[in-house]
Amino acid sequence: MKKLLFLILLVSACSESSDGNYDKGLGDGYARGYNSLCYPDTTNLIYGYFDNEDYSRGYNEGYTAGRIDCENTRGY
Repeated sequence: MKKLLFLILLVSACSESSDGNYDKGLGDGYARGYNSLCYPDTTNLIYGYFDNEDYSRGYNEGYTAGRIDCENTRGY
């Protein structure tokens, strides 16, 4: 968990998005990735800005990180 948090903070710090779209996408993607695997019966509604390149990149990276964190937590 500490490694993942460090990774998210590192990626967030490297983001060059001035309006926070990357960070928003990273958070949304992480929540969606984690919940889709660990809590598949929950509703995961987000309003994504997928037409924004920074948001989409952050979302995809966050989604992957969320799934990896869930797998590590659950021991898949």
